[in-house]
Amino acid sequence: MNISELNDWLHSENQPPLIMGVLNVTPDSFTDGGKFLDPINAVNHAMDMIADGADIIDIGGESTRPFSESVSEEEELSRVISVIKKLREQTDTVISIDTTKSSVADSACNAGADLVNDISGLLFDDKMIDTIKKHDCPVILMHIVGNPKTMQENPSYNNVISDISIHLLDRAKFAIKNGVKEYNIILDPGIGFGKTVSNNFSIINNIDQFTQLGYPILVGASRKSFIGKTLDVDENNRIEGTIVSNVIALERGCKIFRVHDIVETKRALIIANKIFNSNALNT
Repeated sequence: MNISELNDWLHSENQPPLIMGVLNVTPDSFTDGGKFLDPINAVNHAMDMIADGADIIDIGGESTRPFSESVSEEEELSRVISVIKKLREQTDTVISIDTTKSSVADSACNAGADLVNDISGLLFDDKMIDTIKKHDCPVILMHIVGNPKTMQENPSYNNVISDISIHLLDRAKFAIKNGVKEYNIILDPGIGFGKTVSNNFSIINNIDQFTQLGYPILVGASRKSFIGKTLDVDENNRIEGTIVSNVIALERGCKIFRVHDIVETKRALIIANKIFNSNALNT
């Protein structure tokens, strides 16, 4: 999928599910930290994910795992820009920059990124809204409590679904009021970002409540700790939990799936989509 096709998708009412492949160019991300610090390895992995069926490649240069420390703008730029440039030379597939820093987003878009994935929902950097407007690009607005370092310190809600819904709708309204086109907004309830294990299961089970907000919904359940804690498995043995979570989210109306395991997820969603859209009267 290229950016023109993504724009068509954003304008469509019948949106097929999209796969966003995760590419962390960091030393400390929870599942693949250190594997793709070398730009050549990173680009090769991205091209493998595209060949496997990824529609979008999400590149991040700062770990946002629980209790992680932030990195400097200079360090983040040094990790992502060369990868984006090299990847853009090889493919027109949509590239997403996973960052909360406006300067990084701006440089990434200048280097060839098409989409900004901001886990703060435009809250961490006041200038991010201007960057989004400057590049007239799609933006993912995520729900988070606090910041990555503090978000898992006893998160609590009055009602997790309604609280997140109110927050996401507020962020979308803020973006539109400040010049972002409504059709360029994608919402993410933020699984694992200031959520208990129970909260995460509730979010997946109630994805349809978020789709009612009127924007495409992204889910990032891939290999997350709520799966590991429930099954008592490490991050490399969470694919079954990831797939089940994504299939249920698909049935509830989720449109974009941010994952590490492209082939397995793609196959599962194709079959699930066929089942959900089958006509019981046909034989």
